[in-house]
Amino acid sequence: MTRLLIVDDQVLIRAGLAALATAARGFEVAGQAATGEEAVELAAALRPDVILMDIRLPGMSGITAMEHILAQAAEPKPKIVMLTVFDLDEYVYAALRAGASGFLLKDTPPERLLAAVSLIADGEVLCAPSVTRRLIETFASQATESRQQPASLTELTARETDVLELVGQGLTNEQIAQRLVVTVGTVKTHLNRVMTKLGLVSRAQAVVIAYESGLIVPGDPALPGTRALTSSPDDGTVDRQCQRSR
Repeated sequence: MTRLLIVDDQVLIRAGLAALATAARGFEVAGQAATGEEAVELAAALRPDVILMDIRLPGMSGITAMEHILAQAAEPKPKIVMLTVFDLDEYVYAALRAGASGFLLKDTPPERLLAAVSLIADGEVLCAPSVTRRLIETFASQATESRQQPASLTELTARETDVLELVGQGLTNEQIAQRLVVTVGTVKTHLNRVMTKLGLVSRAQAVVIAYESGLIVPGDPALPGTRALTSSPDDGTVDRQCQRSR
């Protein structure tokens, strides 16, 4: 049973999501919140598996609330999915950068929304192909004074850097294993070390770091790697790139 916390300042949206989840098999609505402050309190008290949170909340924003929740949560930390109206939105980019497991548009069809939540609850991450890649490429190279400096990759080994690069290209663990001629377990081990060394909490966050660090060059359709690793094409499908994160 996947326990959900639904956070949105609009009561109709909260009620609609709650009704949808309640009617579906395998979901339980643990709680609802209208503000970021309420979300932080309820996340600590209820310990939901997945949090569906509006990115633009009044007062404390969804991103700030997410940062508080992830910082305070014990393991296993909840997976946080941001709900947004616009896909190419710097707020969405900031959310992925801060550790969101993915994002969904508010007009996502009900069956697709539930399928996405199930994937995330099972330890997978929404790395939507064309939309997420466009989003990251749009904002990764736009440094601002308020944004932190890109993460240094100097602590990573050569093989860990290879794995991060291929994650940035959108490959699954299975595809990375084939590319590097290693086992999937070895890929997971390297990825876990990458995420630990860089202080990451989601695979989507790793994709952002791969771009911001210069490992992946925005706008390059071939996505050539620093070690001449051949990239896989982005065919625009969504389900293909919903992939296991750890």
